[in-house]
Amino acid sequence: MTAAAAAVVPSEAYAGYLDCLTDADEFAATEMAIDLLDAGVPAERVLLDLVAPAQAEVGERWARNEWSVAQEHAATHISEQVIAAVVAHVKPASTRGRVVVACMDGEWHALPPRLVAEVLRLRGWQVTFLGASVPAAHLVSYLHRHDAHAVALACALPMRLPHAHRMIEACRRSDVPVVVGGRGFGADGRWARRLGVAWAPDAPAAAELIADERALRAVPPAQLAHLADDEYTSLVRRRAELIDSGLARLRERVPAVRAYTPAQVDATVSDLGHIVDFLAAAVYVDDASLFTEFVEWLAEILVSRGVPAGAVALPLEHYAVALRDFPRAERVLAQGRAAIRH
Repeated sequence: MTAAAAAVVPSEAYAGYLDCLTDADEFAATEMAIDLLDAGVPAERVLLDLVAPAQAEVGERWARNEWSVAQEHAATHISEQVIAAVVAHVKPASTRGRVVVACMDGEWHALPPRLVAEVLRLRGWQVTFLGASVPAAHLVSYLHRHDAHAVALACALPMRLPHAHRMIEACRRSDVPVVVGGRGFGADGRWARRLGVAWAPDAPAAAELIADERALRAVPPAQLAHLADDEYTSLVRRRAELIDSGLARLRERVPAVRAYTPAQVDATVSDLGHIVDFLAAAVYVDDASLFTEFVEWLAEILVSRGVPAGAVALPLEHYAVALRDFPRAERVLAQGRAAIRH
């Protein structure tokens, strides 16, 4: 293989790898990745041009209701094993300081930050990967015991942004610079800037930022003066009440909901909770687009599963009435309702 050909993963290899994930064939997937390494493809490119896009496709297949949760979990497990096999095959040496990589508390999407961790390891950093849903107190305790050059934190869901902000601040109080990434901060990092933290769009960018300590620490202050109105805190206090009243409203207006099985009721309660949580996060960062993007996505997911988009519109209408004394939440809800009408 020429140097140019080795710079990217061949398209036929990508298609074959997806077939391995579809068939839940861990050994074939691992063998394919190792064969690419042996053919001269750099390990970083195997991770970023094979494993990462394939895992994104797995998520899309679940969202389109083409794959079950079980299929998605099986594919994710295989990708995790492939990542481990690739790095073990290369055996990178640690020549730089320690970087701690973790998911925010409540975040369970651990594969993207795992890719970041391994790219950093391939570039010579000593990496500690703490995995999914790391409580802030445990992370800070770890930082106090180990001298870390930086912390890389991942957030996949914007509804976790208030928790993310508290975790970021806890790390800073330990005098450890932080870089964040993941879809939870917005495709362009807009909510990272609102929280006043360095953001990287992908693993290579994170590695470059961590290597530049001056850039890592040169971040603007958070833009959260609006939180002085206490609307976010009051909204969070009403979470349980809003979910209960939202479910009662659905039962009143949609007769089919009254005949839901316990599993269907649990799923509906979960969706109502997510609506409240995304609304609260939008109020926290004072950006309605966080909420409108979510309700558009939720409507698409429900429609793909045979649930009418009106199942989203009705709770939004109910919450708008229930929160009429919350001006910022009311504005966000109005934009969310307009988004799913189009």
